[in-house]
Amino acid sequence: MEKTLKPMSGYLTLVICLALFVVSVYFFITGVDQSVVYVIIAMLSFLLSCFFLKGLMIIQPNHSRVLNFFGKYVGTVKDNGLFFINPLYSSQKMSLRSENLQGQTLKVNDKMGNPIEIAVVIVWKVGDTYKAAFDVERYSDFVKMQSEAAVRHLAMSFPYDNLEDDHAPITLREGGDKINSILEQELTDRLSKAGIVIQEARISHLAYASEIAGAMLQRQQATAIVAARTKIVEGAVGMVDLALKKLSEENIVELDDERKAAMVSNLMVVLCGEKAATPVLNAGTLYN
Repeated sequence: MEKTLKPMSGYLTLVICLALFVVSVYFFITGVDQSVVYVIIAMLSFLLSCFFLKGLMIIQPNHSRVLNFFGKYVGTVKDNGLFFINPLYSSQKMSLRSENLQGQTLKVNDKMGNPIEIAVVIVWKVGDTYKAAFDVERYSDFVKMQSEAAVRHLAMSFPYDNLEDDHAPITLREGGDKINSILEQELTDRLSKAGIVIQEARISHLAYASEIAGAMLQRQQATAIVAARTKIVEGAVGMVDLALKKLSEENIVELDDERKAAMVSNLMVVLCGEKAATPVLNAGTLYN
């Protein structure tokens, strides 16, 4: 469990160290010609100055020091400035700043077994210095390895898109904030044991693997074409129905079933054709 310490200010100790150093220099110079006692006092003053200097530490903004006393955890100092601690304490520097992790592009199979490429960007920082210092070995490496494992698990849990799974509630390509939230929760669960806080996690790269990218692109194009054709046919049927109703309501021309069928056929060809229609002049009648 992390404990926060409030050590005493180190400015007074710094003044004492400087005074002891001056005293040691004075007595050393004086004692060389007069007395051995002066030399002993100079040496003791110098040793005390060095001892107290060892207890001084400077902590920069968004940094901390984890303190140990002969293998026992004492606490963590998170305040900024110049402080004085027990010179016998050992300290470990630890940054509390947010860090970016640009994950490498991973090739992994999605839920449907399709090979895809995926990469994420993670913003994290140390939240519990005790866990980061003592519960894992090199917490920065731990973050990298567990992040890769979390990304692989995420990619295998959902399909890339709904081309093969029409009933998929969430896909990697269209999941958006929902997928990012799931990724953040996955990372939080994995990295909490190291005292790491996940501030943000986003997918930065997502694509089919090169070996199937061409085939999947053709499939997507075909799906888009079918959807577009469906809309065109629906619109054309509505326009033909409207034209027949207008002709009938306004008595512009009387059409029997055969003429209606011919008119519907011509209108559907004109409305659904990819190229402009070429008019043909009929000099006779429909029955000749």
